[in-house]
Amino acid sequence: MSSRTLFRTKTVEQSIRDTEEPEHALKKSLTSLDLTVFGVGVIIGTGIFVLTGKIAKETAGPAVALAFVVAGLVCALAALCYAEFASTVPVAGSAYTFSYASLGELPAWIIGWDLILEMALGCAVVAVGWSGYVRSLMDTAGMHLPQALTGTHDGKFGFDLLASILVLVLTAILVAGMKLSSRVTAVVVAVKLTVVMLVIIVGAFFITGSNYKPFIPPSQDTEGGDGMTAPLIQLIFGWTPTVFGVMGIFTAAAVVFFAFIGFDIVATAAEETHNPQRDVPRGILGSLLICTVLYVAVSVVVTGMQHYTDLSTDAPLADAFKSVGHPFWAGLISFGAAVGLTTVCLILLMGQTRVFFAMSRDGLLPQAFSRVHPRFGTPYRSTILLGVIVAIVAGFTSIDVLAELVNIGTLFAFVVVALGVILLRKQRPDLPRSFRTPLVPLIPILSVLASLWLMLNLSAETWLRFGVWMVLGFGLYFAYGRTHSRLGRQEESGRPGA
Repeated sequence: MSSRTLFRTKTVEQSIRDTEEPEHALKKSLTSLDLTVFGVGVIIGTGIFVLTGKIAKETAGPAVALAFVVAGLVCALAALCYAEFASTVPVAGSAYTFSYASLGELPAWIIGWDLILEMALGCAVVAVGWSGYVRSLMDTAGMHLPQALTGTHDGKFGFDLLASILVLVLTAILVAGMKLSSRVTAVVVAVKLTVVMLVIIVGAFFITGSNYKPFIPPSQDTEGGDGMTAPLIQLIFGWTPTVFGVMGIFTAAAVVFFAFIGFDIVATAAEETHNPQRDVPRGILGSLLICTVLYVAVSVVVTGMQHYTDLSTDAPLADAFKSVGHPFWAGLISFGAAVGLTTVCLILLMGQTRVFFAMSRDGLLPQAFSRVHPRFGTPYRSTILLGVIVAIVAGFTSIDVLAELVNIGTLFAFVVVALGVILLRKQRPDLPRSFRTPLVPLIPILSVLASLWLMLNLSAETWLRFGVWMVLGFGLYFAYGRTHSRLGRQEESGRPGA
């Protein structure tokens, strides 16, 4: 087996030609506003209602606002790289497609396999979280589901009916068309942002200046984890993270970074955008900027309403309003979180199906899944297949074990995209780039280093599970993908492209 075949690249021109084939052509219906709404819709989830207070109490104090700024800057480094790639290669598949054009077929397969895991588990985890909020609202209204239909809890086996139903309904919306999906998302995001803005504005009237003292609490050492639950950086270097103090801000940034996960999914919709060269960079960077501002504002409000040592870790923002005698706003926050999670699920499911579609169109997965619906112009076969699988996973998922796999998958994609920008600049300096990442190679290198640092803060157990998934991916590639590769068959027949 020649290493050349494993690292053969698919030219940008060939990728774009593939999008013009009628049976594989996705319908173009999105604008920069649609993409920005998608970005905000997937980034703003329970993190803004829960993570802000939890990290303030346990890791950074009121300086959690600075941790969000640091995490936003790390994401901005990756976002600049995504924006250049998406405007240069406006094809479905995001990091998978970018890798195929710069690093080669095997790295592209690896990142595609990684993205499928990231988005499938992410969607399942969020669906389970949504189910919990809805059951809580149902209980308040006096309606109760049988225990066996509320999922697996405390070692007792069960099926989460609400989580599965949500995924199946969203699957049907995605099959019916991207414009419908964007309209549904726009309505839900409007509700979610209204709740967030009300929280910020109303909460500002209950801020007490003394709650910000000390803004950066004195540093404290931590014991770290044990065995496989310890962060990888602790096992390799013996370094345990500190909490509070200046270094606590960076420790907090490694945690709150995960509240930003999702902006990269905007790139998966590049092929369905009217003017991707202009609109995709706007959607990626615009959604990231909006969400960073909102995160900082909410963290300033919650630490001003209640001293960080008194914040609860389960529902800190809602409990902060209860502490000042306003339970109505606490209920509104819970409603906003439940509504908001529907868009997170929808967009993760959308991103996953587009990656699967792109890999199928390239022959690395069965090509039957790259057929688009004659009326709706969507990859309906892959959408239905993945929707059913995720619905089943969501029904039986225990979210604690799988959540960190989503994080490591995202960071791995960030590393690959940043390296791809450097390589494609050297390999194809002639390509038209309507958006150019500034200060190349400095920005991509900083993005790689920042992502690797955050990955090292994840547990060894998470790395092990991720490694098992990657080994399965290698096996599938060599058993199927390599021999069915459309690019490989074209090379064998002597044709430059389809």
